[in-house]
Amino acid sequence: MNELRFHSTRSASPVVSVGEALEAGLAPDGGLFIPETVPQVDFGALPDSSFQYCSKAYLSQWLQGTEFEKHVDALVDNALNFDVPLVEVEAGTFVLELFHGPTLSFKDFGARMMARMLGMRIASRGSSAIILVATSGDTGSAVADGFSGVPGIDVVLLYPKGGVSPIQEHQLIVKRPGVRALQVEGTFDDCQKLVKGAFDDSALEDLPLSTANSINVGRLIPQMLYYVWAVKVLQRNDVRVCVPSGNLGNLTASLWAHLSGMPVSGFIAAHNDNDFFPEYLCDPDAAFKTSVQTFSNAMDVGAPSNFERLAAMLDFGKMTSLIQGVSISNEETLESMQSVLNRTGYLADPHTAVGLEALSRFKPEMPKEQPALVVSTAHPAKFPETCEKTGMVAPVPEQLKRLAGMEEEVTTIAADAGAFRQVLLDLHQA
Repeated sequence: MNELRFHSTRSASPVVSVGEALEAGLAPDGGLFIPETVPQVDFGALPDSSFQYCSKAYLSQWLQGTEFEKHVDALVDNALNFDVPLVEVEAGTFVLELFHGPTLSFKDFGARMMARMLGMRIASRGSSAIILVATSGDTGSAVADGFSGVPGIDVVLLYPKGGVSPIQEHQLIVKRPGVRALQVEGTFDDCQKLVKGAFDDSALEDLPLSTANSINVGRLIPQMLYYVWAVKVLQRNDVRVCVPSGNLGNLTASLWAHLSGMPVSGFIAAHNDNDFFPEYLCDPDAAFKTSVQTFSNAMDVGAPSNFERLAAMLDFGKMTSLIQGVSISNEETLESMQSVLNRTGYLADPHTAVGLEALSRFKPEMPKEQPALVVSTAHPAKFPETCEKTGMVAPVPEQLKRLAGMEEEVTTIAADAGAFRQVLLDLHQA
């Protein structure tokens, strides 16, 4: 197997190593990095004894020949040392719970692994990095937790004022070494625009900027692992995978796993009222939209960055043959949370409820015995206000109890490139 290499979605050159792509975040031309050739993995030979053993075997093949090859076991043991339960909530419908990490969201997988990979690279090179991350909910806290205290790395996270749940906000702004939280007077799309713009700002060209959003390959590579594990455990070649989607990074990771050998029958992209991608799958002339606020706020993305990756790797015909999309309204999200609880006793957070409702739209056309997998992206206790609207009370896990009463630190800025530039210059000069 040849060493994993990447090039930009906008140009076939230059080609860079996984470490270079990880450290840069964005390609020099502003594009996103995609594999020059997707590594092919012997899926049948992967172990199914545990998520960790399966992940080590899979990642060893993806990272063969790279600077991280010899560290795969340590990376998995250190970063992904939590449970990944697969729950059959109804006959043939499985929920993969990805919220058992330290910040109770699927973002822990990518953020913790990426922090350790980038920390290794920076330590070996004697360099430093300023990690920029825009978040609509869970990404920021996962990155803040995963990267905090890593030598040579500072984190600057941006989130929209009033655009995350109170619990998510507390997770974001708890004071942590090496982490700066910025509350932006705007939307998630404004936050994302500020992050992307910083990489094109000539006044910041001397700063060692990188990103931990899903535009960074260091986030996507670990996110393949739980799809591989679940499909391996189900021991079927026709699993239908349903992904609650916003910025399309989670969906892109599942696609990469499929292209490298994971057998599935196809994907469902489950969106909330931010419905650009489902519209695109019906009409290739569909345009990005301004994001709107919903109960499933981590998916409140009007202009998903990873769409560029999907479009670069799949033509429209191939994309629509693999992926179907659907939009679930706020009202339908609440109804889904209630109906799932009433039918099965399972308490789903708003994002998982979007996925379960999306799956229900396609169930009638699926073969009766075909299994379906819905990835559950966050713990319901992170959204008590939404749960209360349905009469539900989610138990508070230890991860949240430990944060109660901890000191907070946050700065409010306008959705303005100049204001963000000054924050970064001050941080670099400190």
